[in-house]
Amino acid sequence: MKFKSLLFLLLLSSSICAQERKSTASKNVSILPNQIEMPGLDRSRAIRLYLPPNYDESKKDYAVLYMHDGQNLFDDATSFVGEWGVDEILDQLYEKQGFELIVVGIDNGQAKRMSELSPWENAQYGKAEGKEYMEFIVDVVKPLIDKNYRTKSDREHTAIMGSSMGGLISHYAIYQYPEVFGKAGIYSPSYWYARGAFEIVEEKPMRKDARLYFFVGQKEGEMMVNPMNEMVDLVLAKGHPSKNLQSIIDPNGEHNERTWRSDFENAVLWLFQ
Repeated sequence: MKFKSLLFLLLLSSSICAQERKSTASKNVSILPNQIEMPGLDRSRAIRLYLPPNYDESKKDYAVLYMHDGQNLFDDATSFVGEWGVDEILDQLYEKQGFELIVVGIDNGQAKRMSELSPWENAQYGKAEGKEYMEFIVDVVKPLIDKNYRTKSDREHTAIMGSSMGGLISHYAIYQYPEVFGKAGIYSPSYWYARGAFEIVEEKPMRKDARLYFFVGQKEGEMMVNPMNEMVDLVLAKGHPSKNLQSIIDPNGEHNERTWRSDFENAVLWLFQ
C-alpha cells in the first residue's frame, strides 16, 4: 500500500511549478499557439510538437509518434522530476544516421491525469476518461497534425507511446484503434490500476503486424514487473508473433524519466526501422 500511495502521488503530480529552471527544449520544439478543446471532457489541452531538424528544408513526409505527458518530454523547465530528452535524442539520431520523426506531445491533465489515462474505472483512484481522451487524440489531434504538417498518416507510420499510466493508455490505444496505430511503446505500464487491459487482450484480436515495445525497470518492484511479464506472456499466447514484440527489463531501471530516457533511442529505432 505504501508503494501504491507513493506511485499515486507521483502520477497525480506529474506537472508542478517549474520555478526558475531553465528551458532545455531544442529549437525544433514548439507549442501549438492555441490549446485544443477536448470534446466530451469540457477542458482544453496544450499540444507540443517536435519537428525533424531538416523539416523546413525538406519536402518529405514523416512518420509520427504520439506521446502522453507532453510537459515531461522536451523541457526540464516544464517537467515533473526530469524530462525524457526526446528532442535531444532525436536531434542526435538525425546527426548520426539521418533518422527522422515527428513527435506530438499531449500535455497531461495534472489532477485529471489518472482519470484521463485510463479507460477503466478504479474505485480508489478515479473514474474512467481514457475513452474520451483517446477519441480526442484520434478524432481531433491527429487530423489537425496531418492537415497542417507533412506526415505519413497511415498506421504503418503512426505510433503511440507513454509511461506508467501513459503506458496503460498506449496499450489500450493500439488495441482499440488498430487502424490508426501500428506501433506502441509501453513503458512501465500501470497494469495494477485495472484488469481491463488483460481483458481487452483476451477479447480483441491484435493485428499480427503491430509492433509492441514493452519496458519496465527491475527496481520498480514486483507490482510493476510481474504484471508486465504476465501481459507479455498473454499477448504471445494469443498468437502475436514474437518478432513483432520486444520486452525489456532494465536491471537498474526505476520508475522515472531518467530510466525511460535511457531506453528511448532503442525503442524508436526498433519501432520505426
